[in-house]
Amino acid sequence: MTNPWHVLTEAEREQWTYTPSVGVGPLRFGMSHDEAAEALPAFAASVSVAHRDVDRPTKAEFRNADVPFHATAVTAYFGSSEGLFCVVVDARNGPQVTLDGIRLVGRVPSRLEEQLMSYMLARGIAPQYAPTGDPASDDLGIVMRVQRAGDVVLSRPVLAVVRERANTLWDCVPYDESCVH
Repeated sequence: MTNPWHVLTEAEREQWTYTPSVGVGPLRFGMSHDEAAEALPAFAASVSVAHRDVDRPTKAEFRNADVPFHATAVTAYFGSSEGLFCVVVDARNGPQVTLDGIRLVGRVPSRLEEQLMSYMLARGIAPQYAPTGDPASDDLGIVMRVQRAGDVVLSRPVLAVVRERANTLWDCVPYDESCVH
């Protein structure tokens, strides 16, 4: 039996970069699901509808083709008019994503929060917190959620663009993401 709490080491993770308002690794905000699948050729995808959201975006869960079905690495959300608007990287199975050298995935939340807040303050970006208490930034398009990995929690970044009809980045985070712990 495989360990459901297994966390990839840094050496086992693909290395991606995050550019706010542009994209995450090979994924670009605004691309279609087909374009995203083409950009991730080593990944298998399962596609569904995010049932809890009013506008019912398409939800694609990408996993490395040679791992169990439950080991999602990246979850991407696509709106009918704006295309890809949100990318969520799994704390246990996802690639390592960096923002100007700051590792965002699979980190101890308090250490990442300190580093992220210092980064924002040094750039004149006002620190924010999502209603859940998670560090966030509308300017950077990031909400730092957490995910359980056995007896610990690790960082699980939600990277997005503010959608039309939304007041804040938090308004754009699909409701399905509030159910992951």
